[in-house]
Amino acid sequence: MHVHIFPDKHELGRQAAAWAAEGLRAALAEKGSARLILATGASQFEMLASLVQQPGIDWARVTGFHLDEYVGLPEDHPASFRHYLRERFTARVPIAEFHFVQGDAPDPLAECRRLEALISAAPLDVACIGIGENGHLAFNDPPADFETHAAFLLVNLDDACRRQQVGEGWFATLDEVPRQAISMSIWQILQAGRIVCSVPDARKASAVRASLRGPLTPHCPASILQTHGQCGLFLDKPAAAQLEP
Repeated sequence: MHVHIFPDKHELGRQAAAWAAEGLRAALAEKGSARLILATGASQFEMLASLVQQPGIDWARVTGFHLDEYVGLPEDHPASFRHYLRERFTARVPIAEFHFVQGDAPDPLAECRRLEALISAAPLDVACIGIGENGHLAFNDPPADFETHAAFLLVNLDDACRRQQVGEGWFATLDEVPRQAISMSIWQILQAGRIVCSVPDARKASAVRASLRGPLTPHCPASILQTHGQCGLFLDKPAAAQLEP
């Protein structure tokens, strides 16, 4: 991984967005189109705010996907990731198409198959992701499945992940947090040509250390990023606090 450390989350977001935009512009110049994956959550606020302002991106030739969504949560719920992305991204750029994860679909496994057909139609150019407090990527909590080649999975959320959602203010109590989600798989995330991983805040410092300095293990799902040739890890100083100089 290429590790970049910035004084604060605002500069982190600007630099991560600039590197994502560079990847999109390169794909558009080379192929005439681009395919983008977006994460959600508090770690992506600054990056997304900057990404929608990046120059030189013909959004009418970009197709988007998002990483995950809670099972059974309606789109109009404040914690819905569809709600999050419509408000912060698709309402602000004229993107050609964005394929949302329908977490409240009647059959979650059928929804996984629908999304797999869409995402496997062409290569992915840029994935903008984060790392969870428990080291998860998307909603692949530890121990994550490093072997499956399915594009999307129905997963159970562990308590650490669910507590993070309460801590970030998306839910008032732990009981309100859904116990399952539809998540893009680890394998599918790694298919992106460029991975832009934005990780602010001191509460992520332990996961950052394990991802960079620990072993490659499903017990720290983000450690798999060590194997990707074009992964930029964008940190602020609090998130990088447990790394050696």
